[in-house]
Amino acid sequence: MDGTPHTAPGPVGAAEAHAHAKGGTRAVIAALSANLFIALIKFAAWALTGASSMLAEAVHSVADTSNQLLMLRGGRAARRAPTAEHPFGWGRERYISAFLVAVILFSLGGLFAIYEAVNKFQEVAAGHPNELLEGPWWWVPLAVLAFSVVAESLSLRTAVRESRPAKGEKTWFRFIRDTRNPELPVIVLEDTAALTGLFFALIGVGGTLLTHNGMWDVFGTAMIGLLLLAVAIELAVETTSFLVGEAAAPEVVAAITAALASTAGVQRVIYLKSLHIGPEEVLVATKIAVEPTERAARVAEIIDEAEVAIRAVAPTATQIFIEPDIDKGAAH
Repeated sequence: MDGTPHTAPGPVGAAEAHAHAKGGTRAVIAALSANLFIALIKFAAWALTGASSMLAEAVHSVADTSNQLLMLRGGRAARRAPTAEHPFGWGRERYISAFLVAVILFSLGGLFAIYEAVNKFQEVAAGHPNELLEGPWWWVPLAVLAFSVVAESLSLRTAVRESRPAKGEKTWFRFIRDTRNPELPVIVLEDTAALTGLFFALIGVGGTLLTHNGMWDVFGTAMIGLLLLAVAIELAVETTSFLVGEAAAPEVVAAITAALASTAGVQRVIYLKSLHIGPEEVLVATKIAVEPTERAARVAEIIDEAEVAIRAVAPTATQIFIEPDIDKGAAH
């Protein structure tokens, strides 16, 4: 030891892990309930009016609903017990579900919306009658969109409320970038994108009704498609980082290092590596220099005390591997 007293910080990650696990599920269920009903009424509005913006928004809601179903499935699969083939458990199932949502659902939904915008553009350019203007149901899309704005706002409010304990003092951008939990940032992004998409749909439908120019519908549909593709890219980037493997948050690593340094018998931390094997599960591998001793029992005691110190400040450290060594410089 260097003689300087170390005060181990309080537990890092316990409150965040608990908040993420429970809050993430509540946010997903709230979003699923809203989007399932919204998708149905959007399809009904499109069937009555032929508004491409409504079809694009209906596809958007289908992507959102499928997203939540996949994330609930991933959360359930991640709780399976470890096996001989998967000794560290199934925590990354949650990351895989989020990645599938980004790559498949949102990207396909975005491409479909752009495809629909191109078709609508060709119809308008060819002078085909606009069903939204000709039919008696012109008011339906506006009513559906107004209802959807209220429902999505409530869903976003739930996601924001459940995210706050884990977010702490961070900005929302920093929270989305730094968190190791896939559910909460995905839901926050998804609900924000949903409200933005509704805004574009209102421009498309409202502009067409006010000006009798179908190009507004084309614009709204194309913007929804581009929005979905942007969300897909952002989610893909974030979830790819999860799948490749991310270290524990810097504050968690600092707390573990300080706890090790303050353990009796530990002279210094030679190196420390960490890896998230799940949103609330961290693998810690460290090599420590222990005080010179000829007693193997004393080395074992130091390792046990070091493990207890790690778990005290980082309850998310579920897998801990400690290698003892002798500090050659200090031994002479």
